[in-house]
Amino acid sequence: QVQLVESGGGLVQPGGSLRLSCAPSGSIFNIYTMGWYRQAPGKQRELVATITSGGRTNYADSVKGRFTISRDNAKITVYLQMNSLKPEDTAVYYCNADVMTTSSSRSDYWGQGTQVTVSS
Repeated sequence: QVQLVESGGGLVQPGGSLRLSCAPSGSIFNIYTMGWYRQAPGKQRELVATITSGGRTNYADSVKGRFTISRDNAKITVYLQMNSLKPEDTAVYYCNADVMTTSSSRSDYWGQGTQVTVSS
């Protein structure tokens, strides 16, 4: 009913940058908070950053000052600009969206994940 398609992951050297994108599609009436989460091997999924429909942002302490979340409401797309990447940022990054569908059902949806590897 609703799909989230992520792109932009890859391999980057420490100190480098990547930009992730997530574009929801499907039977969407409205999208509320969108966010990025990540899961490293052997660890639980954790919040990276969220952004409300009004543009209010929230970041994990570990990424403050290095990552920036933004959204384009016209394109229904959320971005994560990641700068000064560190090896500990290596993880699968997942897009999340709080969506109201055209059938008046409200749920959290997840993307399939995109791998980010920070290594020299």
